[in-house]
Amino acid sequence: MRAVIQRVSRASVTIAKKKVASINNGVLVLLGVVDEDTQEDIDWLSNKITNLRIFNDENLVMNTSLLESNGDAIVVSQFTLHANTKKGNRPSYIKAAKPDIAIPLYQNFVNQLAVDLGKNVQTGEFGADMKVELLNDGPVTIIIDTKNKG
Repeated sequence: MRAVIQRVSRASVTIAKKKVASINNGVLVLLGVVDEDTQEDIDWLSNKITNLRIFNDENLVMNTSLLESNGDAIVVSQFTLHANTKKGNRPSYIKAAKPDIAIPLYQNFVNQLAVDLGKNVQTGEFGADMKVELLNDGPVTIIIDTKNKG
């Protein structure tokens, strides 16, 4: 699993001119899934995102986690995170999992993140044409790949 985590002051997802998700302070997580991903990847990534100390404490130092700051989360599926751009100018997405594998893994990740945060996690819609808006706070953007845990 590959995730781009952005600390946001606000974020939203709109599909067919209808806003389906909206948060204020928290994180927007763009999530890419590959066939090899497992429940172990889900658990590890959810725990990492929940506990990353990327929010300011009372001294304006990034020393507080999403969980500690009571922040919210939106998770958006994004197969393009697994684009291969080594050859030519047209990215290849062959490594990204097909929907029959990706959807259950994506949904399990969203569910695990909700459990770890102790609150509802909002989402986009898998495979939909989404308009994602955000106000990146900081800016703070972290890229995590569960295949590079070490």
